[in-house]
Amino acid sequence: MALTSEQRVTKSHIAIMRSKQFCMFAGVLSVGKVNFTEDLPTAATNGRDVMYNPKFIDTLNDKELNYVVLHEALHKVYQHMHLWKKLWKENPMLANMAADYVVNYAIHEADADSEIAKRPDSALFDMAYKGMTTKQIFDMLKKDSNFVKQQAGHDTHDWEGAEALSDDEVKETAKQIDQALRQGEIIRGKMQGNKNRAVNEILEPKVNWREQLREFVNSTCKNKDRTSWKRPHKRFIGHDIYMPSMIGESIGQVVVGIDTSGSIGQKELNEFLSEVVAICDDVSPSSIELLYWDTAVAGHETYNQGDYKALVQSTKPAGGGGTHVGCVNQYVKDKRIQPEAIIILTDGYVEDDWGGNWEYPTLWAVTARHNTSPHGKTIHIDE
Repeated sequence: MALTSEQRVTKSHIAIMRSKQFCMFAGVLSVGKVNFTEDLPTAATNGRDVMYNPKFIDTLNDKELNYVVLHEALHKVYQHMHLWKKLWKENPMLANMAADYVVNYAIHEADADSEIAKRPDSALFDMAYKGMTTKQIFDMLKKDSNFVKQQAGHDTHDWEGAEALSDDEVKETAKQIDQALRQGEIIRGKMQGNKNRAVNEILEPKVNWREQLREFVNSTCKNKDRTSWKRPHKRFIGHDIYMPSMIGESIGQVVVGIDTSGSIGQKELNEFLSEVVAICDDVSPSSIELLYWDTAVAGHETYNQGDYKALVQSTKPAGGGGTHVGCVNQYVKDKRIQPEAIIILTDGYVEDDWGGNWEYPTLWAVTARHNTSPHGKTIHIDE
């Protein structure tokens, strides 16, 4: 007697849980609901729940079904449907393709010999995208429209369903997936299963970006009661005594550059600016020079001492085009701004040299964990 679609998916779950290649995803398979419907052509996920068309399942052998089940699970692991809504709104087809290339390479890396999962003919795969992020692949696909027209994919993506989830549901799902992966690592250890690079990166210890931001600003800017031999104390020069002078409690400017082309929402922006304002209240810079940029500086707002607390409510983000962080570096030079420090908030998808050499101490607050600047200090904040 032939198994039903539901029974075959359950059988696939069990095979994946027992495999050394993919046992670390055992808990992820239990996050959300599994539904069967003919309202979609193949399979899809909204980042929490997974949907399968029974007729599509009937076209797959067991290894191919394992592949499709893993494919949907990894979309959930990477939180593609929530992290890359901006890409979907820009170009749904390219967003789908880019996310699929990331997921399918991860499956290949874990099971190159197809012992557990065999890639269906319709699944997108290219070794050229090894180690690349969804955004990097998306940008490459945009440059080759002829290639894109020839491609397809074996699943769809429920971006609308993902957008319909509330913030609390998204956070709870992310928490459940994180816990499932950590439990999966315990299972993998007991089964002596293969390590998975993608899981290792996701489970890297998260550091408190607020503490790192505060530490940078304090160590770079806070100079109360600091002495300097470069400016000798005038009171003693007349007596041929060379003594250092005290540098006052107020420091110079702090430049904050906000990437308006990246995947940074208003909520994240407000949280980041609120933290910057709180820190600046401590170190008392003469001003905060707030720059909004994409391929050029599109907005420049100045906030002086005493005005900081109004910043979050009164600021007006500008821009929204491409991405070229070098424009901030050049703008600071052209306007002869001499800041104590520069703080850049970006997703990190910028030009290869990250804007060239930066003359002043620079902190990069980056939302994409794979991106690190070669200049200054990089901290990774919650995406």
